Order: sequence, then C-alpha cells, then structure tokens
Amino acid sequence: MVSEAPPFWWTKADWRAWSLSPVSYLYGRIAGRRMARKDRPSVSVPVLCVGNFTVGGAGKTPTAFAIAKAAINKGLTPGFLSRGYGGSLDVTTLVDPHHHRADAVGDEPLLLAREAKTVISRRRFEGAERLVAEGCNFIIMDDGFQSARLTIDFALVVVDSVRGIGNGHLVPGGPVRAPLDLQLRQMSSMLKVGNGPAADALVRRAARAGRPVQVANLVPMENSDLKGKRVFAFAGIADPAKFYRTVSMVGAELVATRSFPDHHYFAEDEIRDLLVDARKQDLQLVTTAKDRARLLGHHGATEELLPQLSVVDVEMVFDDPHAPAKMIDQAILNCRNRLLTSRRSG
Repeated sequence: MVSEAPPFWWTKADWRAWSLSPVSYLYGRIAGRRMARKDRPSVSVPVLCVGNFTVGGAGKTPTAFAIAKAAINKGLTPGFLSRGYGGSLDVTTLVDPHHHRADAVGDEPLLLAREAKTVISRRRFEGAERLVAEGCNFIIMDDGFQSARLTIDFALVVVDSVRGIGNGHLVPGGPVRAPLDLQLRQMSSMLKVGNGPAADALVRRAARAGRPVQVANLVPMENSDLKGKRVFAFAGIADPAKFYRTVSMVGAELVATRSFPDHHYFAEDEIRDLLVDARKQDLQLVTTAKDRARLLGHHGATEELLPQLSVVDVEMVFDDPHAPAKMIDQAILNCRNRLLTSRRSG
C-alpha cells in the first residue's frame, strides 16, 4: 500500500465503502460531537488552523509556510503548532532543526522549524502556551481542525482539486474525517489547490454556506539543474503522483518512480536498492523535502545517498497574493473579539 489511506478511498465508492457504512456512521457521530464542542481551551494570541477535510495530504505544509511568511511581513512573530505525527516524542517540545531528527519530532515539524519557531505537542493547548512563552504572537496550527482541543480563530481548509474528498465516505469507508456539513459550517475559508475538477462540488457547497474560497497552486521552486536530466523519483508522501507531476514540471525526464507509505522511514536495504537501480540506468535520484528530512541524521547507506540526492521543493502561490494577509487580519480580529467577550463574561 502506497499510503495509509486504502486506494479505494480515492475512487468512486464501491462495495467496500458501502459495506463499511455502519462503522463510518458511528465514526461520524463521534467525530461530529467532538467537533461541535464549545468548551475548548484558548490562548491569548490568534490561532489560525490549516486543516483539511480528509485523511492524507492536500498541501497543508506549503500553505502554512505561505501564511507564516505573510505574518512575518506584517511584523508578527509566528509560531507553528504541530502534533508531531510520525515522531516518537510524546512530550511538548520546541523543535531544533539542527538537533532533532524526524523520527523524534516528525518530518513536517523539521521543515516548519526552518521558517519559524515550531512546537510539537500531543496536547494542543499546552503546545500553544509554550509558543506564547517563546514569544510568538501568532500561532499557525498544522492540522487539528477536527480535534476540538484548542480554540481556533480562523480555520482554513485545504482541498486538492485532483483528489478532492475521494469517494466522499467517512473513515473507515472513505477519507473524510468528520461530517462534511459540520466541517463546512466550522471552517472560515476554503483553499482550493490546483485547477482540477474534483473540488468543484465542494466549492459550490462552500459558497452556499457563505464561506469564501481562495485558489492557489503548488509551484516548484527553481531547480534548473534537473532540466533535461533522466531521473528516478521516489516519495513517501500521501499522494506521490502529485510529486511525480511536479518533477515533470521542472523539465526532468521521469524514467522511473518508486512510492512508499506516507511518512515512511527508509530501511537500509531500501536505500541500497534505490542507489543500485539508479546507478544501473544512470539516473539522478530525486525526492521531496519531507523525504529528505526523514533521511537526515542517519548513517550507513543514507550517508551515501544524501550527497547524490536532488530535492524538488514547492511553494504555495495564491491567485490573490493578498489572501494570506487578509486571513491573518481576520484571525487577529476574531481573537480580539474572543478576548473581549471572555473579559465581559468573566
């Protein structure tokens, strides 16, 4: 399996999705009750959550980067709050990209920590308080939209326009994390990534719910050294096909690919196989920034692989370049209103 998400989640609903409907119904009831909770703990600074409707990647990390850059440009001190998925540490931790490895804190937090202070915590409120103590005055929460463990001032839900919400069924019959109507009501804005048709129905539903929709594209960063080269691309992310399309976009000749599960930690023999197969066909090995982050700090075959490895990184480019700043302003306003209401009721 290429991802934790079964392949049938991303195709038209079949007997497997329908046979799991009773379990999906129960899951939806529990997830819906949790999302609808009103008594969430809160912190004294604005919290903007970057989430998605489904299990699996939709472009949350590049979106979080774009918002952090806009916050820095506005003179704010942003901090990232992550659960640290894929990491072993279960204590609230300030991530040090020069000290920590991905197997301790997770691959995404390692990348985020290069841009701004990043805290991982299984307890979102505790992690948010740590960021405030570290001097952050604007928190960007990576995921956690459905968890109801922290008051959110602005919820941006990212949806991929090629995969959409898959078969539309709730976990475990499909990839949807909570009842869609509830998610649409609780989100502040939707971000449609790309120009595919799979998100069109969601865009219409968001419009009917009175929620604004932003559009953006994942654009590969300048990587001219791959133009015209024959490459062997590998990836352990939720949607490897998206990465392979990006490799082609930079002008490389995609000769071979190899996909691994999302957040995969590479075994020694897997790395050796990549090196041998690339050498046999005289191919340049290429991967994602997240996959490279999981390789850093390891020895053995990894030390041989890293110097030979090219990374194709991407950035989220909004159709409206002012959109991230507008969302930040709205989060700040919502936070002020929240604190004012809290003082009045207190």
